[in-house]
Amino acid sequence: MTHIALSRPRILVVVCVLILSMRTQAQNRGVYPLGMSATNSGVTPQAGFTYVNQLLFYSRDHAKDNVGNTLTVRGENYVLMDMNTLAWVSKKKIAGGANFSAVATLPFAKNNLTSDIQGNISGGGGFADSYYMPFVLGWNRERVAIRAIYGFLAPTGRFVAGGNSNVGSGYWTHTVSSGQTFFLKERRLVLSVFEMYEFHNTQQVTGINPGETFDLDYSMMGLIRRSQSFQLQVGLVGYEQRQITATTGPSISEAATKERYAVNALGFAVNSTFPKQKSAVGLKYFKEFADRSTFQGYSVQFSGSISF
Repeated sequence: MTHIALSRPRILVVVCVLILSMRTQAQNRGVYPLGMSATNSGVTPQAGFTYVNQLLFYSRDHAKDNVGNTLTVRGENYVLMDMNTLAWVSKKKIAGGANFSAVATLPFAKNNLTSDIQGNISGGGGFADSYYMPFVLGWNRERVAIRAIYGFLAPTGRFVAGGNSNVGSGYWTHTVSSGQTFFLKERRLVLSVFEMYEFHNTQQVTGINPGETFDLDYSMMGLIRRSQSFQLQVGLVGYEQRQITATTGPSISEAATKERYAVNALGFAVNSTFPKQKSAVGLKYFKEFADRSTFQGYSVQFSGSISF
């Protein structure tokens, strides 16, 4: 494959385009926090209420162009998210033995964007866009667990067109998603896959539509200790994200509409479950590679849950 070197003016243009799209949130990544559903994605919690807290940190400092080349002019973006999720699961079985459930996620976020060219560009913190899943069907079987989900992201986070302290996207997003978990070797090996498709509406004020996005989380976890009071899993995790349709709007150039961001990551995870306390804690680490039209970096994710 032949690579064409970019001149410095071209590099500056590409970086400025990346920074502009991040500043307007219009969007050089989808709205789904990648990796958060990588493990046990098909499993429905027991009937009743479950609270889940996830602390997600994304750090990105390598700007990538549309073919994946690393740009020499650097920018840096980080996002810290505190995700508070409350899930309710019905006892009644419907649709071939599925449990119906509903989920609400209320996030708080802090973000920062800087570049070698302009220094600190933006940074905001506070209540972010909230996510609701009013329709979830879950089938838990001996060897497989599956969830089918409809959800939507509401633009509840602060957003001002051209503002430098935004924590929201400024548009509604509808999603369809599914998680599948397979239990192998007497449940000592657990494979999980989670797929989501994002349908983004047009951004308020700017008239920009960021296009549609496909997300994929996955994991292969091995059970290394199991007792009545404690279970420990370790294994490999990963995530992918692809922009499917073009970003459009009055301020989007024809060249920009042809670009499609792509994100790839691999890493490891550790999960600990405490059956008697109906609780669990987990850690995931992801290292990104071969990204396109976005900033590339890593993610560290902590989680804890308890059922009532």
